[in-house]
Amino acid sequence: MQITRQADYALRTIIYLSRLEPDDKAPTSVIAEKQHIPSSFLAKIISQLSVAGLIHTSRGAHGGVSLAKSPEEISVLEVIEAIDGPVMLNECTTNPGICPFTGDCQMRLVWCDTRNDLLEKLNSITFEQFSNGHQANLTI
Repeated sequence: MQITRQADYALRTIIYLSRLEPDDKAPTSVIAEKQHIPSSFLAKIISQLSVAGLIHTSRGAHGGVSLAKSPEEISVLEVIEAIDGPVMLNECTTNPGICPFTGDCQMRLVWCDTRNDLLEKLNSITFEQFSNGHQANLTI
């Protein structure tokens, strides 16, 4: 599995926003510059994150982007799925009927277990672990 560049940019955006004070907003131009994200690409990402309920946006002189929830309530998995959809290693992990070997597949259990482990790990990492400039305290 490889996340898309768009999901990577979305993760960087949420990390940036998680480091702001709770009531602060960031202009998209500042996020784009600080996170090295093309502005046109960021606009689409901001829209998707907003639809997913992860960020708030407001226009005008005092507008900008802010988190819709506190950093400890947003997981890495939520952001990835907001952009890329469900995480899959193989299509049979979420749609077993797609493969004629599902009932007798030697690999399906491996894919399902691995996917479950990955989902659990990504869901356990919240953006609180990245806020205030601290590196996440993660074990891999």
